[in-house]
Amino acid sequence: MRRPVAIVTALVLFGEAVGIVLINAVLATVAENQNMSLAGMDPAAMSAGTWVMGGVSGLLLVLCGLIALIAGIRDRAPGRAGRIVLIGCAVVHGVLGAVTVGLVGWSAFAFMMVVLALLVLTLVSYGPESRADDAVGGDKAAPAAV
Repeated sequence: MRRPVAIVTALVLFGEAVGIVLINAVLATVAENQNMSLAGMDPAAMSAGTWVMGGVSGLLLVLCGLIALIAGIRDRAPGRAGRIVLIGCAVVHGVLGAVTVGLVGWSAFAFMMVVLALLVLTLVSYGPESRADDAVGGDKAAPAAV
């Protein structure tokens, strides 16, 4: 069951990356067209910052999706760096889910929690093997006491 979960997690993260880039593109375009400014900041800087934020967020989500996809294809746990990236992605989704419920609504919160659950399930399913598996695989007779 862990392979399909990792692959679905990857696909959801890829879709989320596209959505984040599109949302930031719309926000950057609106800020530029309306000549919006926040506390006297240059509107071009606000637009450029929104584009950069969208691109960086999209790239990070694609990276997380690639890590999950590679884990699903190989059916092996991601390495230490991959696990750290996925844990960071899960933490960000948890925090953003808490913020999203107040700003956007319960449907966005539910989506963020589904992505969080997929990330956690991927991490847990590729976690360390249980002790029972180690005992069965490495079952060797103990030396006789003399």
